[in-house]
Amino acid sequence: MTRQGHKIILPREKFTHALALAALLLMLGLAAFGPSGALAWSEYEQLLDQRQDQIAALNEERDELRNRVAALDPEGADPDMVGELLRKNLNVVHPDEVVLPIEPQD
Repeated sequence: MTRQGHKIILPREKFTHALALAALLLMLGLAAFGPSGALAWSEYEQLLDQRQDQIAALNEERDELRNRVAALDPEGADPDMVGELLRKNLNVVHPDEVVLPIEPQD
């Protein structure tokens, strides 16, 4: 210390203080503007809501497919489902049914 009460700061100490300040500012900047910072938080919440909606839609589709698979179980197949698939895929009809072909319109 000097006579007036001021502390003498060496250039190496100034550099160390500046480096610490820069590191602190970098950490604050990343906390606010970084990929997981405060400003990106609302965007992540919006993406989370979208993903949850997609998961709900996929769960509904999975349940529908599960019901169709259960209806086609060989041990207890649903006759309506089997008849629908036979007509659709193999063009099979009952003897008492009449088929009316429809010509496609151009």
